[in-house]
Amino acid sequence: MHSSPKRMHSRPRRPAASSAIGSKPRKSSAVRSEPKHSQNAQRNYERYLALARAEALIGNRVGAENYYQHAEHYFRSMTLAP
Repeated sequence: MHSSPKRMHSRPRRPAASSAIGSKPRKSSAVRSEPKHSQNAQRNYERYLALARAEALIGNRVGAENYYQHAEHYFRSMTLAP
């Protein structure tokens, strides 16, 4: 048997993410009435609750439970947010 050394193929490296690339000017948080993460949590809670209800309507109890658990996560993060 002939054993030859295996050549390793390497992928080209991706450049490290630079803060200058894709950076956007930040808006002042003083104008907002509530923190942005709280708004996202509210939006995601409502989204997953709607998905859970839709799954329950078509009879997919497992899918509905999955979405209810996601909604519960966001509900908890809303109640714990400062």
